[in-house]
Order: sequence, then C-alpha cells, then structure tokens
Amino acid sequence: MKILLVNKFYYPKDGVSNYVLALEAELKKEGHDVRIFAMDSPKNIESTDQKYFVSFLSFDKKGIINTWRSLARIFYSFESKYKFKLLVDDFRPDIIHIHNIYHQISPSILSVAKVKNIPVVMHLHDYKLICPNYKLFINNKICEKCRGGRYYNCLMNKCVKESYLKSLGATLEMYFHHKIWPIYKTSISNFIAPSHFMKNICENFGWPASRIIYLPNFFQKTITETSDSHGQSDKDYLLYFGRLAPEKGVSVILSALQSSSETLKIVGEGPELNNLIKLTESLNLTNRVKFIGFKSGSELLDLIKNSKAVIIPSIWYENMPLNMIESLALGKVVIASNIGGMPEVINDAENGFLFKAGSSLDLALKINDLPKFDLEKISIKARESVKNLNLNDHVRAILEIYNQAIKDKAI
Repeated sequence: MKILLVNKFYYPKDGVSNYVLALEAELKKEGHDVRIFAMDSPKNIESTDQKYFVSFLSFDKKGIINTWRSLARIFYSFESKYKFKLLVDDFRPDIIHIHNIYHQISPSILSVAKVKNIPVVMHLHDYKLICPNYKLFINNKICEKCRGGRYYNCLMNKCVKESYLKSLGATLEMYFHHKIWPIYKTSISNFIAPSHFMKNICENFGWPASRIIYLPNFFQKTITETSDSHGQSDKDYLLYFGRLAPEKGVSVILSALQSSSETLKIVGEGPELNNLIKLTESLNLTNRVKFIGFKSGSELLDLIKNSKAVIIPSIWYENMPLNMIESLALGKVVIASNIGGMPEVINDAENGFLFKAGSSLDLALKINDLPKFDLEKISIKARESVKNLNLNDHVRAILEIYNQAIKDKAI
C-alpha cells in the first residue's frame, strides 16, 4: 500500500511525532511504501521528501512580517497546498493519514486530496477539532465553553497564551475551517480516537459517531525486551516524565510531597519549569526533588525502570498518554489522576492507582498507602493490562482502517 503520513514535525519533538516515526518505521518494515509531508526544520530526520516540505515558520518569533506570515499559514497556506500537490502527484498515495497539521501546515492541503479523490484519515491526538486552543483547558480549569460552535469564547477568555490577538486568530481560524469553509468535515473520511473519552467528547460536540473510530495508542516492544525491571522493593524515588506545562499538574505532586517523605525526580522541559522550581523552593522540597531535564532513549528507560512509581497528575482531559502505556508495559506502578482516557486503562488498586484530579491530598494518600499493597502483583497486572496495546496489533488495526476508507471512497 502507498501511504502518505502528514505531521508538522518530523523529529522526536513530542508524543505525536514519536507516534508518527514509530508508525512509519513499522509500516515500512511490513513492506508498505510510506512517504512523509512535514514542515522543514534543521532538527528534522533526513528524508528523501525534504524537497516537498513546507518552509519553516516559528510562531514565537517577533515582528510584523512574521506575524502576518503566521496568520496566513494558519488560515490557508498556498505554499503548503502547492508543495503537497507536488508530492501527491509524484507519489500517488492510496491513503493519506494526517496527524497535527494545524498552524505550521494548515488544512489547505486537504483540498488537494479532495480534488484527487484520495481518502484521508485524521488522528485525534488532541482537541483541536473542537477547541481553539486544542486543550479544553484554560486558567488551570477544564473548559467546554466552545461547545456548539461558540468559538467566540476563545477570544473573550484569552484562551491562547493569554493574548487577545492570538486568541482572535484562533477564534477566526475555527469559524473559517468549521463554518465558512468546513474542510475537515468535507475532506476527511474517518477520525481515529485513541480513547473512548476522545471519541465521546467529539460526538458530544457534534461530530458524527459513525466517522470516529476508537483505536488506543501502543507501546513499542523494544522497551519491554530491554527491560530488566523485576520487582519494586529496591526502588527509592517517584518519577514524573513528560512536558512541563500547567495542564500536566506537576505542581500537584509537589504539594502532595508535603504530606509524604518520598523523593521525586522530574524529567522533562516546558514553559512551567521555572514556576515548578520556585514552588519546590517555597515548599522547602529542594532536598527531595530533582529536576533532571529532557531525557530520551536508554537514559529515560533506566529512570522509569528504577522508579518506585510513575505519577501522571494531569488536570486536563488527558487523552491516552504514551507515558502511561509505556510505564504499565514495563510493569511500573502508575498513580494517575482520574481524568480523560486514563481510567479506561487503569483500575484503581488493581493494575495501578487513580486519584482525584487536582487533589494533592488524595495523591498523598495514594503515595503513603503504597506499602499496604502487593506491588509485585500490581506490577504483573500492569503488564497484562496493556499487552494487547503493542505496535504489531496497532498497525494491523490501522491497515484495516486504511482499507475500509479506500473501499468506502471507491463506492
């Protein structure tokens, strides 16, 4: 099969990019012809498709010219459409699988697929389909005010980086792409939701259930093959790894540590780093909290394997986080907030633990109660609970979705 994968980043920047890279590698391994469309960047992995990539654009760069370029790219990019058409004409894909295309690429590329009658499936890695700031989260709270297409709430509440100008751009973008020129509705065959929660909330916001297919994320077999983690008794620290952003709720762990004697290692980078360091100092936790910075590969794997428990304290609607699936696959004890798609995988006190989202008191109780449980038994159940969420089974399911979309398009 000839498969065209589309994502704005083509290097391991985040969970979405890692997913795309792993999917590409496995599809190629199974003999499929896979090509890539992305944004050009000096960080990109080398690709023969680089000549087709849309030019680099930073939304953090200052200046009037860059601001106008950014706004133009968000709404409709003639460059993206032109270069995408060149790649499509050269490759002639059977299916197009898009991931995060908003802003750096823009949905203008979808018109190419529509004209050429090529089926498109879209992966719902976040809530951009229904929310201007893609998080359903603002001012440290869950927000669903844009339900029913009331996107003006984004502007009224300064939902994008607390800026009226940026929020105005995001508001107009949603009205344009969903009301004036509903390109997502008219050009995409099916949407892939990694959690039942994602599927249900998109349906509640008005998207048809028949077009949303549930398919959970996967873990890569290599992490379990290289794992030498056996047991919990010798582990002496709690671990958080992931992006450091307000919605990730890392401050909840720090507050919980006031009622616990445990130590914590924080792995990752992000806009909340300095605030978390200051909070650690103000709570007098500097001797028990260590900021490790960004880690990947074997370094990250060792940190996970040697932890007593992995904590995922999100206070937004977490979808189906890879750090949760990977930790469970390694047999780690996971303590996660009871929000979004995470309770679909974790059953409290069986294969992990759940606590009330945002409650440092409840998290502290879960941490302090760990010695009361048979953690070896929970570790075994953790592995078992995600054993079917492996890359091979995932790719088989993806190919079934592709084949059905191709078949439906031919009718």
